[in-house]
Amino acid sequence: MLPYLRSRSSLPLLLLFLNCLCFRSAVGGESPTAYEVLGSYDLPIGLLPKGAIGYDLDASTGAFAAYLNGSCSFSLEGSYQLRYSPTISGRIASDRLSDLRGVSVKVLFFWVNIIDVRRLGDSLRFSVGVASADFAINNFYMCPRCGCGLNCPDDDDVAAGFNLRMR
Repeated sequence: MLPYLRSRSSLPLLLLFLNCLCFRSAVGGESPTAYEVLGSYDLPIGLLPKGAIGYDLDASTGAFAAYLNGSCSFSLEGSYQLRYSPTISGRIASDRLSDLRGVSVKVLFFWVNIIDVRRLGDSLRFSVGVASADFAINNFYMCPRCGCGLNCPDDDDVAAGFNLRMR
């Protein structure tokens, strides 16, 4: 018999200890949401529309993918039309999303991909490659909804404080 299991009185103690470890990992094993992950990188939750159903993240490289229930589009304050693919991917780091795929904005008559989002203090810089625009970060404290953005009929009180303006 193994030396550490010679005493039968130590076996219940060992089983109790293992049981506590398993229970603790089961309770503490909940993964953060995609929105909480954004927050942990000092990025606002409103970069993703409501209803993200999951995500993958390789914390060592920053490679990520966030999943929506389907494609999603909406207008913000009647000025910018945004479109999200069912899968949004790229790299995440503190204050930055780069190599972004799956998010586009309509500029005049054309859809262009947003490839980089960078937090610069109290603003966010969105880059489409050859051009970029800065917006106040407080425009992104709330998650827009597919179809209606921040102007949803049942969200009037929430959207009232938003005024999307370039900085």
